[in-house]
Amino acid sequence: MTGEQFRLEAGDYRATVTEAGAGLRELSHQGEPLLLSYGPDEPAPAAFGQLLIPWPNRVDHGRYTFEGTEYQLDVSEPELDCAIHGLVRWVPWRPVKHEPQSITLTYALHGSTGYPFRLDLGATYTLDAATGLTVRVAARNVGTRPAPYAHGMHPYLTVGEPLDACVLTLPGRRYQPVDERMLPAGPPVGVAGTAYDFTTARRMGAQTVDVAFTDLDRDADGRAWVRLEGSRRGVRFWLDEAQPWLEIYTADRVPVASRRRGLGAEPMTGPPNALASGTDLIRLAPQESYTGSWGIVHG
Repeated sequence: MTGEQFRLEAGDYRATVTEAGAGLRELSHQGEPLLLSYGPDEPAPAAFGQLLIPWPNRVDHGRYTFEGTEYQLDVSEPELDCAIHGLVRWVPWRPVKHEPQSITLTYALHGSTGYPFRLDLGATYTLDAATGLTVRVAARNVGTRPAPYAHGMHPYLTVGEPLDACVLTLPGRRYQPVDERMLPAGPPVGVAGTAYDFTTARRMGAQTVDVAFTDLDRDADGRAWVRLEGSRRGVRFWLDEAQPWLEIYTADRVPVASRRRGLGAEPMTGPPNALASGTDLIRLAPQESYTGSWGIVHG
């Protein structure tokens, strides 16, 4: 169902990338999964490992206005009356370079009534024995007019045990409050003194999280880091400065077998509803490109 399966390996790391959506279906270290995964002959549940282009998260009623023209996307999340997670999750991507440690896939996104813009997309997954997985996504506007653009990805980090027993460290200094339809409700709020303050490592317990963080602490290389620690092992996730937003989701509404056994750590170029609000929305001029990277490493 997910098309050709592209296997990667380097040192103790193994990964599987799918032709469908150029999704990351599996990632492991020494045989232990670092991500929640799914079978090759089933659709990715709850967007496990999927690329979210040309917008991540939700668009209110599927409607947005760009440079004076209003557009209507298909409402792909009818229960909340939103368009969700872009247009390329289920389409076949074309492999253009496959080596034992790396795969590059491309997709030509042609215009539609809801998104009448033309993008050439590329996704490269690379494994390294020391640094784990690096994902690089690039978009180039090959159309004749400016295009609105945002991207993200939806990996679920796991250490093989329920989140309630895990310790979490997050780099976000502010979070985006949302309403009952999971859309922004007011400006970002500081995490200090709230249940969303994980800037210092602490046990998760029964807390639920499904919000986007920004104002991310970064290291000298411009990377912001998430760390999830279990009783036996840990996993770390990083995102570069091309993504100033990070959605965190405690997997409370995923299939029962995976519920609260993985943490959605989603790099995003903009917050929920960015296509409609314009907040941190990228305007790609004809022939202009945008690139972002993120990665996952054991430990």
